[in-house]
Amino acid sequence: MQNAKLLNYLHLHFIVFIWGFTAVLGALISIEAIPLVWYRMLLASVFIFLFLKWKRIGFKYSRRTLAGFFIAGFLIALHWLTFFGAIKVSNVSVTLAVMSTGAFFTSILEPIYYKRKILWYEVLFGLVVVVGLYVIFKVETEHTLGIILALCSALLAAMFAVINGKLAQKYKASVISFYELAFGMFCITVYLGIRGDFTSQFFRLSQNDWIYLLILASVCTAYAFIASVHVMKWLSPYTVMLTINLEPVYGILLALLILGDSENMSPQFYYGAIIILLTVIVNGIVKTGFKRKKQANHFN
Repeated sequence: MQNAKLLNYLHLHFIVFIWGFTAVLGALISIEAIPLVWYRMLLASVFIFLFLKWKRIGFKYSRRTLAGFFIAGFLIALHWLTFFGAIKVSNVSVTLAVMSTGAFFTSILEPIYYKRKILWYEVLFGLVVVVGLYVIFKVETEHTLGIILALCSALLAAMFAVINGKLAQKYKASVISFYELAFGMFCITVYLGIRGDFTSQFFRLSQNDWIYLLILASVCTAYAFIASVHVMKWLSPYTVMLTINLEPVYGILLALLILGDSENMSPQFYYGAIIILLTVIVNGIVKTGFKRKKQANHFN
């Protein structure tokens, strides 16, 4: 049992490492953000569809349920568009540092969506995150558009997480993922179709782009999503939360190693990024502590 936990813990770190690598792939792929996300969602939905067929998992649901999947798919498409858009106009380091604010957008949206009161320490930590963002904004003025897009992406990710939280309680993760990716791809398809972007040039990609897209869609999307659900059966939410918070750290380190000079930032940027990352981690520790205390008092 202990060995199984250790293996799944290492597996989780590998998954988070893969998520960190996603941003680097976004920088390596030469095409713009919109076609990049379209290809990612198309290929990933095909991979997950094949997985569902292989596992003989049914995916017939009511129109109301499909409407919920559609809304979540639309949000995840917008999230990825702004995420990769931020990478294209700034860099990986800026995007991942600002994306860490997603935890605090979630702490604001979750009480509204689930109709519970906002916790005082979440507001306090949110203010500290604003300080970290101020430090980054102050010194990285040339990356202002990237910071704004990353903030939008973090907000969209929080909205998606809150909605998806309810869906995940009722339906299989692989089925949810398939429909969300397929619906998100459909929304982008309509947009590209209206603009008349489906030209021969759109489908003419370099060999490197195809390789990176296949890795992004299969390993970083389809595999990572399904595997993350599996390891959660073995590990506590606290362990999962703390490990996932390392994603920006892995991503920034990978970007420095692979992309080189384009990712070198001023010392002040890293001060701001550290403020945000540490605040996110401390928020998770405090939240888990209060939850455990509440559970202990309930049983007593």
